[in-house]
Order: sequence, then C-alpha cells, then structure tokens
Amino acid sequence: MSYLGISAGFHDASISVIDFNGDIKFAGHAERYSKQKNDSCLNTDMFLDAYEHAGMITHIAYYEKPLLKQLRNWRSGIGFDWKRMSTWQVLDRTIPPRAWKMIGTGIPQSSYHHHKSHAAAGFQTSPYDDATVVVIDAIGEFDTISIWHAHYDRNGQAQYTKLWNQKYPHSVGLFYSAMTQRAGLKPNEDEYILMGMSAYARPDYNVYAEFIKDKDDIEFHDNLHAGCESYRPEMTDFQIAASAQYTVEQCVYRIMEKARKLGSSKNLVYMGGVALNCSANEQLGNYFENVWIMPNPGDAGSSLGAAALAYGKKVNWLHPYLGTNIEGPYPVNKILDELLTKKIVGVASGRAEFGPRALGNRSLLADPRGSEIKDKVNEIKRRQKFRPFAPVILEEYVNEYFQMPKGFSTSPYMQTVATCKKPSEFPAIIHQDGTSRVQTVSKDCGSGIRELLEKWFVLTGCPMLLNTSLNIKGEPMVNDRSDADRFERRYGVKVVS
Repeated sequence: MSYLGISAGFHDASISVIDFNGDIKFAGHAERYSKQKNDSCLNTDMFLDAYEHAGMITHIAYYEKPLLKQLRNWRSGIGFDWKRMSTWQVLDRTIPPRAWKMIGTGIPQSSYHHHKSHAAAGFQTSPYDDATVVVIDAIGEFDTISIWHAHYDRNGQAQYTKLWNQKYPHSVGLFYSAMTQRAGLKPNEDEYILMGMSAYARPDYNVYAEFIKDKDDIEFHDNLHAGCESYRPEMTDFQIAASAQYTVEQCVYRIMEKARKLGSSKNLVYMGGVALNCSANEQLGNYFENVWIMPNPGDAGSSLGAAALAYGKKVNWLHPYLGTNIEGPYPVNKILDELLTKKIVGVASGRAEFGPRALGNRSLLADPRGSEIKDKVNEIKRRQKFRPFAPVILEEYVNEYFQMPKGFSTSPYMQTVATCKKPSEFPAIIHQDGTSRVQTVSKDCGSGIRELLEKWFVLTGCPMLLNTSLNIKGEPMVNDRSDADRFERRYGVKVVS
C-alpha cells in the first residue's frame, strides 16, 4: 500500500510517495523533468521515475481544497473555474493520461487544507513527538499564516489543532513577492535574490510602518496581490530589498512570539515558502529551543505533506535525496582531481535532492579559499556579481569556523545564516554582511559528499567547499545525465557522475 501525494496547479508541482511502513520511496519536482522553472504541471516522466521506486499506488492525496480555493479566487475577483471544483476534477486534469494508466482507476482520493499539508510535511518528518507548527506563505485557500499544536495520540496518529490564523489578503509572503517585483525581479521565483540584495543597503524602517497597520495580527494596509510596482520610485532596488527584508523579519518575529505564547512546546516546526528566508531564520532560536524546517517547506514540499496526512503517522525521514537516480558510486576521486587542478567541478550523482537547494548530489563545487573563485563561479552561472555562495562543511568543524545562531547547532539543509569567524581565509563563501548560508554534513547525511569532504580535508586542511546548485541559467537543477552533459557543453565545466 502506497500513498501518492500531489501538489500541482499553481506553481512548483511535485509528487511524493510514502509506503505503508512510512518510508518515503520517492519525492520529485516536475520542473526537473520539463526543464520549465516552477512548472505547475505534472508530467509522465516523473511518474515513470516514481514507479521505479514506489510500485503500486493505493491512495491519492491532494495538497489543498479545490472548492475553497475557487471560492477565494471568486472573492478576490479572479473568477470561478467550474472545472476545478472537486478533487476529482483537479486530479483528472493534473495527472497525465499515461500516468493514469499506471495508477489505475477506482483508487481512493482525499484532499487536505493547504496549510495543514504544509504543517504535516514539517511535523511528520520532524524528530519531535510534540511541536508548535508555524506556517507562513503567500496564500493557501484563505490562510496566509497559521499556528498549530501537533502531537501523536496513543495510536501514533498525528493530530493537529489550529491555534491561530491570518487570512487573505494580509500576507507576509505576498508582500515579499510584491517587493521582489518592485525591485525588478520575478515574483514567485527570485525572492532568494532579493534576500541576497538586502545586505547591500540600509533598510528604511518607515516601510514597515507604511505597510503594517495591525502589528499584532500582521495586517497590511493594501492588498498586495496586485503588486506595488510604483511604490517609492526614489528608492534603489537594493534599498527596496533591505527594507523588504527588515519588514519580513519583524513580521516573522512577531509571529514566532505569538506562537511561543499560544503553544506549549519548546519545539518549533516551521513551514511555508517564507521559511526559505534563511536570513530571517537566524533569530528563530530566540523563541524556541529546537527548530525543524523540512528542506522543501514551500508548495512543492506539500505533496509530501498530503501523502503524510493520508498515511497518518510519523514518516521515516532519513535524508532529502529522494528524486531521480544517477546510478553509480559517488565519484569522490574524480571530483578531487578536478578541484585540485581546476578548483571548480560539477557533480551529478545518486538521487536528486527534494527541495530548492543543492546539497551535494546536484552541485557545483569549488575551493572556497581563492579570492577569484566567487566571481568565476558567478560568471559560469551567468549570475549577478553580488550573489552569495554557501559553504558545505564537515559537521564537527562548523563551530571552529562559524558562529552558529541559537537553536541551530547544525544546519544540514542550508536553512540559516551564520557569521564566519575567519572571513579572510574563505572569501568565496562570505556575503556582504559577513554571513554564510551554512550546510553541515554529518556522517549519516545520505550523500557521498561526506566522504568527499573528509578526503578534501586530509589533502588541503580545509574542511569545507563552496556549494551551489548545478543548473543552466533559466532552468531548474540538473536532473539526469543528459542535463549534466548539456551543462558541460554550455559552460565548459566538467560534471562527474
């Protein structure tokens, strides 16, 4: 018996499969197969890939309530799609015909509230039996923020109680997307660039006051769904970025303070697209003792949340390497040869990461010590020069090189920033504000990057590498070997498997 979770129809479509033992058999992104960034549509190739690992599907779970979403669209003036009223209607238009033939007919189906799917993707993969769950995103059906108490009952079934919520149009996520567009970037895609830009200017603290009218419930003066492209024309894009980042951080901290007061747990599970803002995450330890953010907290991760809700119990989370498999052992020695001679190398090996960040299996790696490396990697990826890169480091050495924030003794999924203690030695992974988005690697991380770092350390005395996603500009991360070959041809960088 396997549970198929689906997130599709708006952006970042994905599927996940959990078997009757609670093992995650597959979790993958549609965009990696179609090569269309943030693709909202599912495709047959992804289902074929899933079936190699998952086998027969006996239950289909959808990540939101279609009727409620259509009702919100109607109330917001977008209109009503009569062909997407029920879960069956949505699934019939979402799952490709060839995939239906693999799945079969007459399979039970269920749908869950958008924010509950977010919550379950976090809580049921977390190490906790009891937690306060916070979800902050752009919008679900109506909820834009929700706070939950989650625990397991005596039968091991996950139980969720909603403690508080904020509804559309008041949305922290929509505000950040609107500011992303105001800064000349693409909303629902380039928010991470806006976060990087924020370090290059001082925020205008008046922006927070201008947008927020109710500081307790985080209500906004305007409906930000329409954007705010004409806002403050005298401000530079970097000033907009800094001011937007400050505003979001203040909102997140107010929400966390409310969550701490409403909840009874010292454990925080944090989900939704805003949870990808690692600069804001730096302060989460001021509100909770323990923090868990599943490495795919946005809508794509909610396919796993829907499957988890259908399964009902704690899911066996081991690692995020759950997608397409490129067979063969992790090419440690080949990577080392390239690093020692050319200082930069791509790796495409093993199963692809589930989530937006490369964690070693679909990565572009480089020596972090050279002064020229950052510009060289940005040039290879055709990125703006201000864009930062992350260090991947042996877990046991992280405190020697970084001041980890409270609540984050480790950071296996690049979910927070930390101040580097030796910035002059590693210029390639230091951002303008002196921080780095750290990835720590444990002995049981699930990827061969652990062995690579160990051997790199023996050879160089350096326990870290620069790590960024392996992707062609405008496309998602490399998925299979043919993608890796295209990367090699276009950029002249060796990609080993």
